[in-house]
Amino acid sequence: MHVGRSLFFLGLGATVGVLVVRKVQKTADSLSPSGVAGALRSGLADLTDAVRDFGDEVQVAMLERETDLRAALGLDDDGAAT
Repeated sequence: MHVGRSLFFLGLGATVGVLVVRKVQKTADSLSPSGVAGALRSGLADLTDAVRDFGDEVQVAMLERETDLRAALGLDDDGAAT
């Protein structure tokens, strides 16, 4: 029984060791200059997309509001009163 138990703990230790080394390597890669640059590039791309979407939404809202105001004031598309 002692040999089986020793083999079990040897395997468990090896598995934990491999998992720890992989986690440390992944963390080190994310903190490297190329990892930080990649994260920054991804974050800036997301920010650019969000700003573009916001601009599109503002433009749509402005056109809707302008249409509402023109209708309320009785103006047609060229600004003449109807």
